[in-house]
This record gives sequence, structure tokens and C-alpha cells, in this order.
Amino acid sequence: MRTLTLLLLTILLGTPVHAQQKKTRDQKVREDREKVTTAGHWIYNDLETGFRNARQTGKPLLVVLRCIPCEECVKLDDDLVDNDPVLKPLLEQFVCVRVVSTNGLDLSLFQFDTDQSFAVFMLNADRTIYGRFGTRSHRTEWIGDVSLKGLAAALQGALDLHQRFPAVRQSLLKKNGPPPLHRTPEQMPGLRDKYTSQLNYSGDVVKSCIHCHQIGDSIRDQYRAEDKAIPEVVLNPYPHPRSLGLVLNPDEAATVREVQPDSLAAAAGFRAEDHILSLNGQPLLSIADVQWVLQGIEPEGGTVTADVQSQESRRTITLTLPAGWRRLSDISWRVSAWGLRRMATGGMKLEPVEPAERGRNGIPETGMALLVRHLGQYGAHAAAKNAGFLQGDVVISIDGRTDLLSDSDVLRYGVTEKRAGEQVSVTVVRAGRQQTLLLPMQQ
Repeated sequence: MRTLTLLLLTILLGTPVHAQQKKTRDQKVREDREKVTTAGHWIYNDLETGFRNARQTGKPLLVVLRCIPCEECVKLDDDLVDNDPVLKPLLEQFVCVRVVSTNGLDLSLFQFDTDQSFAVFMLNADRTIYGRFGTRSHRTEWIGDVSLKGLAAALQGALDLHQRFPAVRQSLLKKNGPPPLHRTPEQMPGLRDKYTSQLNYSGDVVKSCIHCHQIGDSIRDQYRAEDKAIPEVVLNPYPHPRSLGLVLNPDEAATVREVQPDSLAAAAGFRAEDHILSLNGQPLLSIADVQWVLQGIEPEGGTVTADVQSQESRRTITLTLPAGWRRLSDISWRVSAWGLRRMATGGMKLEPVEPAERGRNGIPETGMALLVRHLGQYGAHAAAKNAGFLQGDVVISIDGRTDLLSDSDVLRYGVTEKRAGEQVSVTVVRAGRQQTLLLPMQQ
């Protein structure tokens, strides 16, 4: 009966039976290469050929960086690669390159939020960047950050800039970032002995791949190994405009959907339906371009000048960012938080206690109260467990601090104020009683 049902589904939906079976990561990577190269619309994992074709054809270059095993952005990626009818006429005007690993990637050119597994660059053949696409504000929820309509808007914006190039080149110069610590990922201390500049398709292709997040992990691990505080720019990268109270429409280039009350964006004078034409002189093609501008603002604060078009008028807005503004961002969703939890919480994942639970546990209505939602069980991530912490404990003080109100706050404190090898006193409430435990800070 089950076989008959699968056969009927295959006939009705046009999906092979074997596709219902879960594939290994190795299969996904190898089948992706075969699928894309067979289609013939994309240059596969060969950036230099892409730049050469762009120079020869006069077309702009579209580069999609996509980690194959990631399932969270698969729908957007499939629509893109399969030439969605809305996107197809736009894609045909680009030289399209699909990059599936960061091995050998030129980090002096391709600078992006490495906690993402889907990032898009639109460039001129001379390596001037028109814009970026691909944003993420939560581990699994993408709907508020990216959409096919938003991608289409970004592509059209890049084509418009390309048509006006080189007249607009001056406004695009700051879209290329400063020199990185290392030119390519495999040159980084934490990666150089494990990886090469190429994927190994003749062997274990999956194990030969440098994933995007490993770039950021390696940088953070290097600071920790050198007994240095992880810089705020590294710890809080690519701030999302939501952290400033600016909620943008993912279907458009940079149109304000909502301004949150009592936020930095509200104080600056942003309003719903404002279309942000540029930030600090840089034209915007997507939310990712907004993040790029914010990435360039120092943790000590600064100003961002916005050229804004509304239905009533065109105006200039100055967004003032105070010292510590980067800490408004939530970093707990990031892949990098896994390594930070090893360093700062011994593998604990924390979340704020609900008000009703505070009362039941005899915890004041205000102040620090973080529930131990998860305890790591193995290796360095079991350090909290081995130190006596239990799932369900409520943390009310860390190192005498009671103002660490979120998981992100605790992670930041542990990797900026504390060093590996230190023991930190932590007060928890367990079964209505307080007790103090020592939490080891780790490399």
C-alpha cells in the first residue's frame, strides 16, 4: 500500500520516489554541481572565469555564495538557480557565478556576514561592487529579511547602476571594504593546516569545504587564543537595522515598513513608507546594503546621513549612533554563538524568565533572570554541566553583575571582560533557593 501511495504521488507531483529519501551532504554537493553545470546558465565555482566573461560581454557579474547543506534558504536558492520566471529576464543580463565554498575566496573583495549561508554580490567586471543581497536577523526565520521580490529589486537596481557606470563609480567606492586580516580563509591560523584553496571532488568533498561561518569562527578563536578581548566589530558584525528600530520591507530595496517607537530611528525622524535612496552617499539595493554601511560605523558611535524620499518631499536625515550601539543587536541566533557559548557559558543556552515564572521562583520583577534552557553534554560544551549547573536553573548574577539581561549580554561579557582559565562566580535560583557555582571561562 505504501509503495502504491508513493507511486501515485510521483505521478501526480512529478517527483521521483528516490527524492523522498534523505540525501547525504556529499550527495547534495555532487548533485548540485551536476544540476547547475548541466543547466548551463551558471558558471560553477569559478570566479575568474566569471570576471573574464563579464569583461568580454560588458555585462555585470552576479555572484551567489551558497552553502549547499543549509536547508533554511533552500527555497530562495532553488527559485534562483532554476530561473524563476520573474527573475529569469533579469538574470539573463548578468554573468552568473555560483560559489559553493569559501576555499580560495578573495576576502579583500567578498566581505559579508559569515553567519549567513546565502549571500549575493552584484559587481562590475573591474570588481567595483554595486550592492549586496542576503540578510538574516534570526536563525531560522527569513521571511522578514529576504524575498524573491526583494532580490528582483536588487538585481534591477544593479542593472541601473551598471548602465550609468562609470559615472556612478565614485559613489560605489566605499562598498569595497578595508584589507582583511587574511586574504583567503585557508590562510587563517585556525584553518591553514586543515584546508586548501580547492574543494576535493576526488575525495571527501564535504570535509574539504570551508563553510562561511568558519571564517568568523577562526577570527574569534584567534583573538581568544592570543588572550585578547574579541573586538565589538567582530563580535557584533553587520548590525541589523531592526536593532535601531528601523524595520525595512524585504520586497523592496530600502523602504521603511515600520519605525519602532522610542528607537534611534524614531529619534532621527524616519517614517513609515520612507524610501532610503542612500546612506553616507552609498546607493542602496537591499537591506544587506544598509547593514554594510552600519558595519563601517565604529562601536564608539558616529553618524549616518540618509537621503530619503517620501510622498511629500525629499529630505536628509541624520541618524546618531551612541557609544555601545552595536550591543543593541541580538547575537544569540548566530552560528558563531555556538563557539561563544563554549568560551563564555560552558555550553549553556540562556533565555529570559517570563514574569509569571519570576514570581513563582521568588525572583524580583526586574533585574537579571535567565533560565538555563539547554546544557551542552559533550567536550568543552559540557563545562557548565560538569560545574554543577542544571537545566532549569535561573541565573540571577554573573561575576557580581546583575545587569546582563539576555543571552547576548552574557556572551559579550564573557568574551570581552573575561579570559580563558578564569573562574566566574554565578548565582542561580534552584527550587526556590539560591546557590553559587563557579563557571570556567574557556578558550
